[in-house]
Amino acid sequence: QVHLVESGGGSVQAGGSLTLSCEASGYTYSMAWFRQAPGKEREGVAYHYSVGNIDYTYYTDSVKGRFSISRDKGKNTVYLQMNVLKPEDTAMYYCAANNKLLFGGRWQNVLEYNDWGQGTQVTVSS
Repeated sequence: QVHLVESGGGSVQAGGSLTLSCEASGYTYSMAWFRQAPGKEREGVAYHYSVGNIDYTYYTDSVKGRFSISRDKGKNTVYLQMNVLKPEDTAMYYCAANNKLLFGGRWQNVLEYNDWGQGTQVTVSS
């Protein structure tokens, strides 16, 4: 069973940056970052998988150009670099893992993931 641990959350002012980390203890094929603000549904933020040495990434529209997901297979760790943060980015951020490729945009479906981290809070002030 995969165990995921997130870190790197904190409080920043609008326009600032944060880098989140998620270390996996077991095998993962694809990994994603989700976020959930109070009173809202959990939202897919970014998704990553690789074929050989080629990396593929996907993002929700609201973070394109600002966030970047990457993975270090040697450390079995996925990162989320967040730049130009906005107050609307404030949420609990969760790392998720899957053992297969999710086709046709299914990466945004919470139910497709079997393993989740405990979450790390990101707060962006105006």
